[in-house]
Amino acid sequence: MGQGPPLRPGPARLTLQRLPAGELVKGNKALEITLGIITSIGGFLDVGMIATASQAGALFGFRHLWVIALGTVCTIFLVEMSGRFAAMSKHTIRGAMRERLGPNFFVLTLILSLLVNGLVLASEIGGLSLALQLVSGIPARWWAVPAGLVVWALLWKGTFSFLERGIALLGLVTIAFVVGAGVTHPPLEGVIRGLLPGGPGAGGDSARYWFIAVSILGAIISPYLFYFYSSGGVEDGWDESYLGVNRVVASVGMSFGSIVAMGVLVGSAMVLLPLGIEVERFEEAVPVLSVPLGRWGFYLFAASLGIACLGAALEASLSTAYEVAQGFGWHWGESLAPRKAPRFALSYTFVIAAAVVPILLGVDPLKLTIFSMALTALVLPPVIVPFVILMNDKRYLGTHCNGPIGNAVVLGIIVLTFVLAVVTIPLQILGG
Repeated sequence: MGQGPPLRPGPARLTLQRLPAGELVKGNKALEITLGIITSIGGFLDVGMIATASQAGALFGFRHLWVIALGTVCTIFLVEMSGRFAAMSKHTIRGAMRERLGPNFFVLTLILSLLVNGLVLASEIGGLSLALQLVSGIPARWWAVPAGLVVWALLWKGTFSFLERGIALLGLVTIAFVVGAGVTHPPLEGVIRGLLPGGPGAGGDSARYWFIAVSILGAIISPYLFYFYSSGGVEDGWDESYLGVNRVVASVGMSFGSIVAMGVLVGSAMVLLPLGIEVERFEEAVPVLSVPLGRWGFYLFAASLGIACLGAALEASLSTAYEVAQGFGWHWGESLAPRKAPRFALSYTFVIAAAVVPILLGVDPLKLTIFSMALTALVLPPVIVPFVILMNDKRYLGTHCNGPIGNAVVLGIIVLTFVLAVVTIPLQILGG
């Protein structure tokens, strides 16, 4: 669905309107779970999550499982709020931030978001290139341009429904991480202990442990995830009747990504830790599946990495274009033909082209990924703080504003993000 110039609240109440749906087609509500799955594959389970979870398991066993669980709970609440806001206000989170908080705040957060999104997108294209390197033997840098072209072509020719359902279906291959972890027969007691908050253990490297913890949270609570999800709700034409669907989509979709991420960590703890592999390169994480699943595990690892990175690259590209177009009042919508939303299409074209460059120049995708996840944690406060304002504004949400529990959770997440922002740089220096 395209969106015109941002609407502004009048002196008494906010006047909302819906633009013509264009190519928008409302599908069966049961199928909307795919939006949650693609969001979890692209925004939750991506190259950052695979990298940080595999390093966590390889270095500290099950001791970071609680971090994934914490990030999952935070993300479920924030994703649900993003969808509820889109359904009730017919506004995206990004567009409402500009409308409600003013252009100065919007420009500041947009600059930060473009920086983070660009690094994340470069990491995802790097991960997709590495997956192609694994199966072809051709160095990843030579796959950067073809990988970027695939992402661009899917956005240029595809519709939102096609992308969300296609990637959600392909993304089911990532269940291989859960299967692989199960085959290694991890000790139940150890897994349960890992779900309880703790530290690195006796003799552990505290700085590195907490740096990885911050990176995991940065990989999970990604700003583009919420912007993409709210934009997807608007594109799918959600209204008040979708509130129940939204709760299911948010909880099931994010839980799917969480379970797979935990599978990566548990598999790494059971396979890589005994072998003394610290995952300095993505290729060193392949045994997570190739050891328990044999030859097929190798190809499943490559497929899982490639599809997760493809979904994340599509999501990060779209999110960037959504943010720019919604903020400046341009027509936008993945389901619109590029000629009907040319500046929206130009936005994702430019960001994809820019993201290809670091990989083409030979930047290490793993180092870029870890850095971008830590940087994401650094910029989280200005992303999360507006949720308190928007989710309590009756002009947007009417009777569906946040209750005491929702506000308490958001305030808790804000405190968490401020802590992450404060410790990110010192931990990057000491443990990165």
